[in-house]
Amino acid sequence: MSHKSESTETVLVGKRVSNVYMLNVSSIIPSMNCLLSRDDESWLWHRRLAHIHMYHLNRIASKDLVIGLPKLKFERSKLCEACQKGKQTKSYFKPINVVSTTRPLELLHMDLFGLSRTKSLGGNYYGLVIDDDYSHFTWTFFITTKDNAYLAFKKFAKVIQNEKGCRISTIKLDHGGKFQNERFDKFCEKHEIKHNFSAPRTLQQNGVVERKSRSLEELARMLLNVTYLPKYFWADAVSITCYVLNRVLIGQS
Repeated sequence: MSHKSESTETVLVGKRVSNVYMLNVSSIIPSMNCLLSRDDESWLWHRRLAHIHMYHLNRIASKDLVIGLPKLKFERSKLCEACQKGKQTKSYFKPINVVSTTRPLELLHMDLFGLSRTKSLGGNYYGLVIDDDYSHFTWTFFITTKDNAYLAFKKFAKVIQNEKGCRISTIKLDHGGKFQNERFDKFCEKHEIKHNFSAPRTLQQNGVVERKSRSLEELARMLLNVTYLPKYFWADAVSITCYVLNRVLIGQS
């Protein structure tokens, strides 16, 4: 009996200090990932990647597009409360999954969302969303007033054209005053950028960036809900979701 107790003590006890046994937990308790079931781990990754759809998680996992994402079978075995609260919408116009451009920056879709009822940490109330039609890479900029949309686009245009080595050909906008004004017209005329306006009060004609703005706002709202963060973190949440979407969204194959 004493021999058995000694052998058990040898296995469980790392060292003894006075009358206290120091237990080496790592030798008897597996890592937290091992304690998770495969179903729980798949839902953990669903939360980590900004609550994107399980079908899309399967696609990026099968193609090894996200470093560190395990090859799990992502199934909708239960309802996600955050997704239920944040993804409630009705589709009026079916999107056309056809790429009409041949290079980056040939066509940019632009839109402004806000006015937010809560000022962000940076003191902003609006978000400017720019979506490239060719790659669907998205940029977000946060501004205090609608008038600053021109300054944000002017700075963006200079930086991105130098970075990509090609110029912006066309921008697609709505008829809002933040885009249809003398400063915007002069800048586009000087740099030979074509304006392409949607019809008044017809948001569906600018649907590419409207849908992207909605996705960014929905996912940011879910991140704030699931982490119980104050609402003034909304701009940071939008930045995070934009970063994630730029790396996990892939075109139709």
